[in-house]
Amino acid sequence: MTDDKLLERINVDPRVLVGRPVVKGTRLSVETILNQLAHGATAEELTAEYVGLTKEDIQACLLFASRSLDNTDFMPLMVETA
Repeated sequence: MTDDKLLERINVDPRVLVGRPVVKGTRLSVETILNQLAHGATAEELTAEYVGLTKEDIQACLLFASRSLDNTDFMPLMVETA
């Protein structure tokens, strides 16, 4: 599936979850999916937990997050001292 097709699965609407990016047709935020993946949930577990969520939706969340970080500058949170 192309990047454009995957990104069509993500919706940003100020009337849904105060404009947070969500999986289209749901109130399931990209942030929720990413947080659960970061804490060890698998795609299989997520699709079993959330009826209607697909592996492609999860891929779309990851791609959306990746694209959101494009052209972002980062500053270190703390400087290590010797």
